[in-house]
Amino acid sequence: MSSVESHQEQLSQSDPSPSPNSCSSFELIDMDAGSLYEPVSPHWFYCKIIDSKETWIPFNSEDSQQLEEAYGSGKDCNGRVVPTDGGRYDVHMGERMRYAVYWDELASEVRRCTWFYKGDKDNKYVPYSESFSQVLEETYMLAVTLDEWKKKLESPNREIIILHNPKLMVHYQPVAGSDEWGSTPTEQGRPRTVKRGVENISVDIHCVNDFRSVSLNLLQTHFKKAQENQQIGRVEFLPVNWHSPLHSTGVDVDLQRITLPSINRLRHFTNDTILDVFFYNSPTYCQTIVDTVVSEMNRIYTLFLQRNPDFKGGVSIAGHSLGSLILFDILTNQKDSLGDIDSEKDLLNIVMDQGDTLTLEEDLKKLQLSEFFNIFEKEKVDKEALALCTDRDLQEMGIPLGPRRKILNYFRTRKNSTGINRPTLWSASGVNIPKESELCSSTDGTRNEEYLDVGIGQVSVKYPRLIYKPEIFFAFGSPIGMFLTVRGLKRIDPNYRFPTCKGFFNIYHPFDPVAYRIEPMVVPEVEFEPMLIPHHKGRKRMHLELREGLTRMSMDLKNNLLGSLRMAWKSFTRASYPALQSSETAEESEAEPEPSSEKPSDVNTEETSVAVKEEVLTINVGMLNGGQRIDYVLQEKPIESFNEYLFALQSHLCYWESEDTVLLVLKEIYQTQGIFLDQPLQ
Repeated sequence: MSSVESHQEQLSQSDPSPSPNSCSSFELIDMDAGSLYEPVSPHWFYCKIIDSKETWIPFNSEDSQQLEEAYGSGKDCNGRVVPTDGGRYDVHMGERMRYAVYWDELASEVRRCTWFYKGDKDNKYVPYSESFSQVLEETYMLAVTLDEWKKKLESPNREIIILHNPKLMVHYQPVAGSDEWGSTPTEQGRPRTVKRGVENISVDIHCVNDFRSVSLNLLQTHFKKAQENQQIGRVEFLPVNWHSPLHSTGVDVDLQRITLPSINRLRHFTNDTILDVFFYNSPTYCQTIVDTVVSEMNRIYTLFLQRNPDFKGGVSIAGHSLGSLILFDILTNQKDSLGDIDSEKDLLNIVMDQGDTLTLEEDLKKLQLSEFFNIFEKEKVDKEALALCTDRDLQEMGIPLGPRRKILNYFRTRKNSTGINRPTLWSASGVNIPKESELCSSTDGTRNEEYLDVGIGQVSVKYPRLIYKPEIFFAFGSPIGMFLTVRGLKRIDPNYRFPTCKGFFNIYHPFDPVAYRIEPMVVPEVEFEPMLIPHHKGRKRMHLELREGLTRMSMDLKNNLLGSLRMAWKSFTRASYPALQSSETAEESEAEPEPSSEKPSDVNTEETSVAVKEEVLTINVGMLNGGQRIDYVLQEKPIESFNEYLFALQSHLCYWESEDTVLLVLKEIYQTQGIFLDQPLQ
């Protein structure tokens, strides 16, 4: 057996004993054994605090390679910044720290990792520090080169690492009290596995199954052709934080003084979340919320353009729960034209309609009532005085009923909105002139002549302007319909659309207690189901198909049974003329009309379902979503069907992890660019 074969056999047997080869053959062994050593391939990780515990998360392969190239470029790392995570985070190489770009977040430590040990409870690998990893690598290289193992090292934390052989390397935690009198730590306790390199450690994982990671996965499965043809890029999701600024105003301290000490956790949840609804209905805090949301949306958009100067895509927005209501109000109060803007600084400082610049004559001309201007001029009635006039005052001036109604509604609306001309949900034009049949009525069905406000009933605030026109507005688990109804809005004009946003999708889970529909406010006279969001695998969930199949089967059995009973009763009540009975029965069964009291269930269910489907497909739900349907409902999971109440709260938070929701969002966004799914969903 040659010396090389002997050495290879020792490695395969993982024998920790020194090599028995003689010194005369050392050079040959050194050369051959040295060729077995290969430098370790590093991978970059960052540390995140999860549940008060440090968790080391790998960068994806692309980001890790960029960080390694910056590390090995030979340039001074101080001041070197590498964007990662799609540009959402910057890694400062000199500091070895990772900073969020678009939002406030605690900075996290970054490491170039080569050596790991297995953690205590979660069995995840924890990287050693870069300096100690270098010591381990040098020791390992020497052990492989000289084929001398049983190497023992002590870490800066007094931990013991023993390299028995390439396949057996262990880590011992320091034992408390073992070195109180200066004695050295010993190998005590349960040994932990030591690993060199990231082989067999998943480094392209997404540790949080959130909206962004679900989106990336669906791109691979549903838009693969478009990606391969480089027709599309990924969709970036950037959060807008308005909750923290609201609760940093000192209101939390004031609330704490009046909060009862019992059921502390529930009251904390109430103060932290539910009370945001009340804040939004307060003029003081509503203005703070609106200003914060628009300011953040504009800041993030501007920063994104600065970091991505070649970006040519569109922007869509999504709101969850109360956030969707805030976005609805903001979009309702935008202006149709952004106008001529010279700089981004000007963009960020624009506030819409802070004053009323039209004269009384111009207002009357806008209302097509110019012939009455001379009357007001003669009576010395200006705009302020006109806003105080009553119906009787205008009647005494000789103004007819129709023009009186128009004038009173127009100027009272402008007065109530503190000079802000809001687009109305009742009219597609910019003039707040409702039809007589569309005026709000009181709850007892009588006409309320004092209440003519056809706005959205929100408190009077100044709505800042967005510096871009969103393509689509997605509302998840939204209470918009409920709030509009409570504000007194009876109906949304089918011709109404957002001034600056073309699309609107109201997406909800069927068990979400916070979600409400929108379409019945547009078409209140017709009852129809929302659009069912397809399963991301291209069909209905099996339990829903089974339920529908059982329903159809029970309806068929019922119809057949009723038909049989009807025929038997007719046969029983007829005269017994056997020769004529069958023909008479046939004629009467064809000619006899169904009684008017017959229930719809007695009609052929398949024909009815087809008719209903055709009616739903052709129903017009207005222009709020460009003529498309607005309400989209998710399919509940089989386990959720067992107890609706048990999964109610969970269903309100399901949207960020729902593949079906993400796929609908991606499908609608990419359709604006003429890109469609690889295979249409059934």
